[in-house]
Amino acid sequence: MVDLSQIKEHAEVIGADGVHVGTVDHVEGDRIKLTKKDSGAQVEGATGSHEGHHHYISKGLVAEVESDGRVRLSANADVAVTFEEEK
Repeated sequence: MVDLSQIKEHAEVIGADGVHVGTVDHVEGDRIKLTKKDSGAQVEGATGSHEGHHHYISKGLVAEVESDGRVRLSANADVAVTFEEEK
């Protein structure tokens, strides 16, 4: 299980495939809150968009925090965005 305290503000969140999913605003409880500018961003192959408000990534989707600080998810980006949560 990943220690969410290792996650830093403004760290890049990427899918298992290395594709950008979002940017960390901060950790809130057991979830990563993405910056509003990245929330709802379209990832190729993903459906739907919910721009203009924050989205959250559940702790369960985090595979690791890489040595450079990037947060790698356990799902590819196009799948991971379908698991994003809203407030």
